[in-house]
Amino acid sequence: MVAAGVMSEVEAFRAVEWNVICILVGIWTIAAYFGKTGIPEWLAARAIRYSKGRVAVFCTLMGCIAGVLSMFIDNVVVILMMAPVIFQVTRRMKLESFPFLMFIGLCSNFYGTALLLGDLPPQMLHSVSGIEFLGFIWHEGRPSSFIILSIVFFAVVTIFFRRFRKTFGERRMSEEEIQSLLSEEPIRDKGFAWIVVGAFLGTVVAMSFRELIGVKLGFIALCGATSLVLILEIVRGRLRINAPSLEEVLSELDWRAIFFYILLFALVGGLQHSGIIRKMADVMVPIIKKNYILGASLVYWVTTPVVGIVEHDAYILTFLYVFRDLKVYYGLNPWPLYWALLWAGTLGSNLTVAGAPALLVALNLSEREDRRKIPLREFLSWSAPYVIYSHIFCFVLALLIWIIPLAP
Repeated sequence: MVAAGVMSEVEAFRAVEWNVICILVGIWTIAAYFGKTGIPEWLAARAIRYSKGRVAVFCTLMGCIAGVLSMFIDNVVVILMMAPVIFQVTRRMKLESFPFLMFIGLCSNFYGTALLLGDLPPQMLHSVSGIEFLGFIWHEGRPSSFIILSIVFFAVVTIFFRRFRKTFGERRMSEEEIQSLLSEEPIRDKGFAWIVVGAFLGTVVAMSFRELIGVKLGFIALCGATSLVLILEIVRGRLRINAPSLEEVLSELDWRAIFFYILLFALVGGLQHSGIIRKMADVMVPIIKKNYILGASLVYWVTTPVVGIVEHDAYILTFLYVFRDLKVYYGLNPWPLYWALLWAGTLGSNLTVAGAPALLVALNLSEREDRRKIPLREFLSWSAPYVIYSHIFCFVLALLIWIIPLAP
């Protein structure tokens, strides 16, 4: 955009939403420490114990754990945390890892939009609309992302649990296999784990009350990460805490993704500066004004196939600005459109690896572990049903709670 003369380098810099970039860096830093505490492995061990070695129950519980973790941690990181435990179980049971990792990838990518911290789309919505952390639970007098997606998640997981029971039957691990998996304590340094969990919870609570504190979410996230680093450096020698070095943690952050998001904001800023986003809003106005319910439904169902083949973050960010302009220039309520875009964009990205990097990671790990290429047909046999079920359930709730009641 700068090279084309659409905007200056200063305007490109200002177009970047640095608040969101700071949220990403801060939360990812804390999450990197969290991944080294052993807590994810401890949760997986509890899943093994609670399932009593039943494969179908264990796989379902691992998907639920991955979903919950992804509300606060990047979904790719969640998969990397869960994979070693999955490999231990599948090797002992002589099972392929693909169904397990695929389900974990689908669940983690699904739940990342439930709250503000887990994925980029909700953070972009915060940037564009100003919605706060608690707004993802209850907004404008009605349930929003967390509650609606939790209902949908429970329904989809129940369906897939039945599929696992058909696939694995009553197959289970022996008591000896369970005990051997649980013999090693996953949390090796409880002091380190408590400090990281305390910093994580403190950061989340502070972000929940951002309006009272009066600072940006990005500032809170960076303060939380910085405080954690300083505390660990101070107590490392005194309390003999075995914590990773800051250099090790920073080297594990996905800096390519950070720079990609910076360029993405600059690109969309160029589209807005050139008037393209305003023109896109002008095109959509007649449809939405004539029939708001139909317009919001089209946004939902058109988004689904598109994000399955393109990077969904860029698509979502562009149309968030389009819907904001519908409010600014035409007085239309953007919230049903915001939610339709966000939910369809996230859930639809589960269709292919092109839409969801988390699924690409799950696919690569499983192919390496199982020593075979996963055919596209087999991949879609898992992703397509998950997307179809989640989309139908979510659309019904979005229609009843957000689209119909707020249609002009």
